[in-house]
Amino acid sequence: MANIEIKKPVQEVDALIIGAGVSGLYQLYCLRKLGLDARIFEAGGGVGGTWYWNRYPGARFDSESVSYAYSFSKKLLEEWDWTEHYSGQPENERYLNFVADKFGLRPHIQFAARIKSAIYDESNARWDIETTDGKRARTQFLISAVGILSATHMPSIPGIDNFKGQSFHTSRWPHEEVDFAGKRVGIIGTGATAVQLIPEIAGKVGHLTVFQRSPNYCCPLRNSEIDPDTQQEIKASYDEIFAKCNETFASFMHDFDPRSTFDLSPEDRLAFYEEIWAQPGFAKWFGCFQDIMTDTAANEEYAEFVRGKIRERVNDPAIAELLTPRDHPFGAKRIPMETNYYEAYNRDNVSLIDVREHQIESITPTGIKTGDADYEFDVIIYATGFDAITGELTRMDIRGEGGQKLADKWADGPSAYLTLQTAGFPNFFIVNGAVFCNFTRCAEVVGEWVSGCIGYMNDNGYDRITADPDAEAAWTDHATGLTEGMLFTGTDSWFMGTNIPGKKRAFLFYAGGAPAFRDKCNEVAANGYEGFRLS
Repeated sequence: MANIEIKKPVQEVDALIIGAGVSGLYQLYCLRKLGLDARIFEAGGGVGGTWYWNRYPGARFDSESVSYAYSFSKKLLEEWDWTEHYSGQPENERYLNFVADKFGLRPHIQFAARIKSAIYDESNARWDIETTDGKRARTQFLISAVGILSATHMPSIPGIDNFKGQSFHTSRWPHEEVDFAGKRVGIIGTGATAVQLIPEIAGKVGHLTVFQRSPNYCCPLRNSEIDPDTQQEIKASYDEIFAKCNETFASFMHDFDPRSTFDLSPEDRLAFYEEIWAQPGFAKWFGCFQDIMTDTAANEEYAEFVRGKIRERVNDPAIAELLTPRDHPFGAKRIPMETNYYEAYNRDNVSLIDVREHQIESITPTGIKTGDADYEFDVIIYATGFDAITGELTRMDIRGEGGQKLADKWADGPSAYLTLQTAGFPNFFIVNGAVFCNFTRCAEVVGEWVSGCIGYMNDNGYDRITADPDAEAAWTDHATGLTEGMLFTGTDSWFMGTNIPGKKRAFLFYAGGAPAFRDKCNEVAANGYEGFRLS
């Protein structure tokens, strides 16, 4: 007897959101407030997005907790107490669960629902959704809120599946505690994740071997607990905090100094560098002179200042040299924030391997083989990053008008009007955070814009919206033009997509700054959603 496939029933909803992280939760809140029957399909087993998946030791905010918090509810701001200025993953996950429950969002979230396909039905102007386990849904509006760093990237090293010990990517860290006591541990990668992780496990393992391709300019986070008096000061200052974030280029608590580097004397420049270095968080990056992002000489002077700070903290000059970046300008890659990272290399049980000189050839059943040595490990950790911004979307089978695949359209680089919608994919909004911005600050801007747009459509009898191809092309040209003269465009990094073999080189964020992005979104909405076709 032939097997008969029994398809699961189709859920009919007004709007379906992919992802229950920071942007997805707020988008759900906004759409339900609008009166829509909206749901989230979430691949994980709980809410939190980044803060659900990335639970490795040391994972935490590197923007201030108070600047990362949602601003839309004064009651939420009053009720929630951050315990640290830069909060750790467990607290961040608790916060997002608190939000989901406080605003009644959890009943409208379907967990363990990873999207396999989303196909646009032109005859009915609806999106047909199917998950990897056969769940089906149909929706008028499809909204991607999958985040910027969610598509895990594993390196193409021969033999990865052969290793007999324990191994995992940092973004898929086991939910149960990992026992490192006495273990031989290898970690591949020294990006922002590894920089947080390495100091946390260095004192627990038997021996830690770090495989580094290229060093980063890591800056001290300078985290601390929030005492009760400071807690009250924060709660009384939230309006000023968010107003400050709205004014700055990247919506952080810091903004570039408008002076040019060489307007000051060498003595005054050094004093300024020391001043921002002593501050917590991104002050060392976004609080520096504005021309470090465009002027090679200005950048090199500050980069050398940072290199000096690295050398001061590493005892072995040869190891210090390996940890000192010289292949890219300061700020051309994401700046990792660290706590005792460099001191970890002063330990007798930590080794650093430069894979440019000692290339990894394969993963063996017992460890890692380089060109000149075999290393035996009990645990291998892959801190090898993500297929940023576009990766999660292009891994799904998303098809718009005429059956066009999103992955095919974006094969030569992503294009989307306002970063929010790509032509040929009606009623499909992308709220992933493709703006160079403190994530929650721009997630609120975009969430409110999308819900405002859908409300406008409902009020005016429209049921379909799509980006105009000419407007999309003009926006793409505009966004590309903003990167001219920026030093990061000449550097290989996940900012440019070059960490993924075969991915088209392009700056994956909107580089005009958060205030300019917000103003443009408001202008488009005020002009009847100019640049979009409504019908």
